[in-house]
Amino acid sequence: MAALVNVRGIGRWSAEIFLIFQLGRLDILPVDDVGLRNAVGKAYGLANAPTASELLELGEKWRPYRSMASWYLWWSLG
Repeated sequence: MAALVNVRGIGRWSAEIFLIFQLGRLDILPVDDVGLRNAVGKAYGLANAPTASELLELGEKWRPYRSMASWYLWWSLG
């Protein structure tokens, strides 16, 4: 992650998505992803999408497979 965000133009979100989809890391939770936050809000019946820190707290239950939880939550929006 640190090596990726040191590259100009690659931020935290881009690095997390790369780790999930290109390197197959199973325990990445992109808390800044708006789609994921909306999906979690919908799945949990929340009035508003959770903040990044709220999502991080919720995501602890999904460890060590937070990437997989993210995949299913993104899919649920389709």
